[in-house]
Amino acid sequence: MSKKEYRDKVIIRKRMIVIFSFLFLAFCVLFSRMLYIMVYQSQKLKTLAVDQWTSEVKIDAKRGRILDRNGHELAVSANVYRVDLDMNALRDTMNEKKLSQEDVAEKLAGALSMDKAEVSKTLSKTLPGGLPLASANLKRRIEKSEADKARDLNLNGVLISGDTKRYYPNNNFLAQVLGHTNSDGNGLTGVELTYNKELSGTPGVRIAETDKKSKSLPDTISEYTKPIDGKDVVLTIDENVQHFAEKAANQALNDNKAKAVTVVVMDPKTGEVLAMVNKPDYNPNDPWVKGMSYEELQKSWRNRAVSDSFEPGSIFKVITATAALEENAVSENDKFTCGGSFTVGKKIIHCWKTSGHGEQTFVDILKNSCNVGFAAVGKKVGKENLYKYIKKFGFGEKTGIDLPGEAKGIVKKPENISEIDLATISFGQTNTVSPIQFLTAFNSIANGGTLIKPHVMKEISHYNSDKDSRIIDKNFDVAGNSKQILDANKVAQLRGYLEKVVSEGGGKKAFIAGYHIGGKTGTAQKAGPGGYQPGKYISSFTGMAPASDPKVTVLVSIDEPDPSNYYAGQITAPVAQQIFNDIFNYLAIKSDADSQDIAKSMLKDVVVPDVRGMKKSDGEKILKDQHLEFEADSNGEYITDMNPKPGYTVKEGSKIILYTGSAANYNKVVTVPDVQGLSKDSATAVFNSIGLKAQFEGDGVIADQSVEPGKEVEKGTAINLDMELLGD
Repeated sequence: MSKKEYRDKVIIRKRMIVIFSFLFLAFCVLFSRMLYIMVYQSQKLKTLAVDQWTSEVKIDAKRGRILDRNGHELAVSANVYRVDLDMNALRDTMNEKKLSQEDVAEKLAGALSMDKAEVSKTLSKTLPGGLPLASANLKRRIEKSEADKARDLNLNGVLISGDTKRYYPNNNFLAQVLGHTNSDGNGLTGVELTYNKELSGTPGVRIAETDKKSKSLPDTISEYTKPIDGKDVVLTIDENVQHFAEKAANQALNDNKAKAVTVVVMDPKTGEVLAMVNKPDYNPNDPWVKGMSYEELQKSWRNRAVSDSFEPGSIFKVITATAALEENAVSENDKFTCGGSFTVGKKIIHCWKTSGHGEQTFVDILKNSCNVGFAAVGKKVGKENLYKYIKKFGFGEKTGIDLPGEAKGIVKKPENISEIDLATISFGQTNTVSPIQFLTAFNSIANGGTLIKPHVMKEISHYNSDKDSRIIDKNFDVAGNSKQILDANKVAQLRGYLEKVVSEGGGKKAFIAGYHIGGKTGTAQKAGPGGYQPGKYISSFTGMAPASDPKVTVLVSIDEPDPSNYYAGQITAPVAQQIFNDIFNYLAIKSDADSQDIAKSMLKDVVVPDVRGMKKSDGEKILKDQHLEFEADSNGEYITDMNPKPGYTVKEGSKIILYTGSAANYNKVVTVPDVQGLSKDSATAVFNSIGLKAQFEGDGVIADQSVEPGKEVEKGTAINLDMELLGD
C-alpha cells in the first residue's frame, strides 16, 4: 500500500470518528431533552395541554348561614352572578368583530357600571413573564340586571356564571360580632373570620373539552364535581335579648353624648353570650365606607367588648371582696374607718366621698364603694394572695372567646406591686381588663364559683344530602371548658352583699321592685400619655339576677360620657335597669312584687318644682311637663301650697296635691333636694326650680351637701355643695 493511500485512510477514519462522535453527542442531547420533557416536565406539559383544550370553571360553594340560638337568620348568602373573561376566546372575538380593546372596555364598563379604565386594566393584565393572561375575573356579586346586560353584548369569552353574595338582613345589628367577608367571600372579621373554614364549604369544578375558540365540543365527556355548601354556625346570641341591649346602648350613647357604649349579656352557668353590643357600629353589608381611612374603618369594625382593655374602677372591688372572703381575711362585721382620704408613703389617696364615710362594716364599704375601706381590705389580703385570685379569675390572660382580636389586659406581678399599687389595685386602678374578661370573672361569682370559657358558638350543623334532616357537627363543650375556682358558700354570701349595693347603695338606679338584682358600679378616670386624662372617664355597671340563683349577667360600659355627668350610679345603672326589665319580661322571670310596684320602680325620679304663687293653669302646665299628676282644690286662682313640698324627690306619674287661694301669697318653705352625683349645671337647675341658692366648691360632680336631703328650709337659703372628681 502506498504511503498516500495509507494517509487517506487515516484521514477518512478520523473524519468518521468525528462525525460519529458528533452524531452520538447530538443523540445524547436529544435523548436527554426527550427524557427531561417526558419525565420531568410531563405533568407540567400535560397540565398546559389540558388547559389548552379544556375549560375549567370553579363553582363556589354556598357559604353557610349564621343563625341565632332560635334559628333566626343573621347572615345568609344570596344567589347573584359573576363575570369572568376567557382571554383567548375574547381576543379571537375581538379579531373576528374587528373590535379594539378600548371598544370592548367601553361596552363592558357600560353593562357592568364599572369605570372604563378599570376594565382596560383587567384586559391588559399579563403573566409575570409578560405573556398574556388566559383568564381573569372582571366583577363578582352582581345582580341579574347587570348580568343580563353583559350577556346581551354577545361577546364570546365573556363568561356569566352563578355567584353568592353575603347579606346581613338586620344591617348594623350585631355588626362587630358577625363581622363581614372580603371580595372573595372569605371572612375578614368577627364570626365570619373565626369560623371561615366551616362556613366556606368546598368549591365544585366543571371541566369541558373545547375548540380553539373555547366553545364546548359536542359529544365529549365533561367532568363535574358538585360544590359542598358551607355549614351553618348557630350562635348563642338571642336575637330578642340583642335587640334589648342594642336599644339601651343606642339611647345611652345619645343621652350621654358618649364616645362609645358597650353592653354584654351572658348566661353565667354556660358561658354563653346572649347579647354583645358596641356603639357606634357599622353596616356589614357596606363595610368599606367611602371617605374613611383604613385606620378609621378598622376602628369601626373593632369589637371593643373583646379587644379593648381599661382600668375597671370600682367594679373591681367585687374581685377584691371575693379574695378577702375566700382567704378569711375579713368578716361581715369587721370595722373600717373612712375619713375621706388615707396616706400611703408620701402619697395621699382620696375616697370618692371627700368628707369620708365614717365607721363602716365590710358590707358597708362594698355598698358605699369606699376606696379607703377597700385599700384596707387589700392590705389584709396581701399582694401575693390578691395576685393569686386575680390570676384565678383569668385576668392578664385571654379568655379564649371564639372571636378575633382579644386583648389580654395588664396585670402587675407581686414583685412589682408597691404599697401604693396594692391600694389602687384593690379599688380598681393600675391593672386593666376587657369587658368580656371582667364579665367572665363576674360569672364565676354568679354561678357558684366556676370559671367558664365565654363563647358565641352554640353549634355547627348541616343538612344531609336529601335536605330533610339536620346533622350536628359540633357543640360547645361546657364541662371541658370550665373549672371550679371559688367556694360556693363564699360567693353566695357575696351575692347577698351585691344585692344590697343595688337596693341600698350606689347601684340604686338599677333597682326593680320585686326582683333581686346584685351588682356594682364603677367610675374610672381614663389613663393616657402623661397620666390620667381630665374630663375623660369610663363608667361601668355589672350585675346579675336573680341574686340568689342568677340566670343572666349584664355589663354596661360607657366610654367618655359627657363630663358634666359621668358618675356610673347616675348613667350606667339606669341602662342596666332597662335591660334587666326587658329580659325579665321576655324570660317570664317571676317577681315578688305586683305589676304596679314594678312599673313604679322603673319610673324616673323627679324633683318636685315650686309652682306656688303661680296661677293654677301655669303651675299645672309645669307639672305636666315634668310628667307629674296633680289634684287641685277650687278655692282660688293661685296656688298657695302643695304636697309634697318643692324639692322632694318623687317618681314620674306621682300625684301632687295643690292648694289654692285668691292671692299669690304662700309659705316660703321648701324641701332640700338630693343633688349628690349631679353636675354643677344639673344641680343649679334643680335649685333654681325651687328657689334655693347653690354655693359650689371644687370640680367634678356633687359629692356632699351642707344640708341633708329632705330637710325643710326657707326659700332663698344658700346650700354649700362640695364637688369631687369621683371614682366610685
